[in-house]
Amino acid sequence: MAFTEIQYGVADQVATITLYRPDRLNAFTLTMRAELIEAFDLADADDEVRAVVVTGAGRAFCAGADLSGGGGTFGRSGREAELVNGYPRDGGGTVALRVARSLKPVIAAINGAAVGVGLTMTLPMDIRLAADTAKLGFVFARRGIVPEAASSWFLPRIVGIAQAMEWAATGRVFGAAEALEGRLVSRVYPGEELLPAAYALAREIAENTSAVSVAAVRRLMWSGLSASSPWEAHAADSRLMTELGPAADAAEGVTAFLEKRPPAFPMSVGEDLPPGVPSWPDDPYGG
Repeated sequence: MAFTEIQYGVADQVATITLYRPDRLNAFTLTMRAELIEAFDLADADDEVRAVVVTGAGRAFCAGADLSGGGGTFGRSGREAELVNGYPRDGGGTVALRVARSLKPVIAAINGAAVGVGLTMTLPMDIRLAADTAKLGFVFARRGIVPEAASSWFLPRIVGIAQAMEWAATGRVFGAAEALEGRLVSRVYPGEELLPAAYALAREIAENTSAVSVAAVRRLMWSGLSASSPWEAHAADSRLMTELGPAADAAEGVTAFLEKRPPAFPMSVGEDLPPGVPSWPDDPYGG
């Protein structure tokens, strides 16, 4: 599809998704929602893509929902037409669930303001890096609504319930240093160093690891957050060790290590993902 509110490109095995409404601080719309989902579909279908970096154009990452519709912005007419249990879906939630199902690791490079859906959409991304000038906020209670994009599931698992409630209940905007202290972001960089750092991390993944292993690791980690016990996680680990241990990538990984050379993993996510990889379902509500 022709993108109008994001940009998508692939270079050096890394896909870059750039939120692209810089004149509106990359405010989120239903058009952006559809384009983000399409971009993640493209990344998953392309075996050349080993990691995804998401950032924003201009001085913001995403300033939240586009409020140009005024007081009716969050009414039914401004929400997704699809239904979940009889209610219109929130568009941010459909993006978050698509990101959650990604087979490629996702790095958020938060280059500026990230509030509302502009922040909750990053929660299912695997690693969040931020510019030292970034401002972040779960501002929903100050707009008379609730945090969306399945953030009531993601946020407490990332930062703990007390920190999640403090940020969500106050709805205040906070800086990158507080986000780092609260473990919402992994690292903070001067603005000009942010994207180079995100790409360096993405290339480290692309150049040194098995694509199939990383896809399996991503699914194991996220599904493990809701496992009922470590025994359940152990069973998932054991199945994948049994499936991947005799496979070509494992043989290449060991051989490359013994021969002291970079690995050349032959397997691909599109062709060789084993059945034991935990599978978050296709969206049961139709997205």
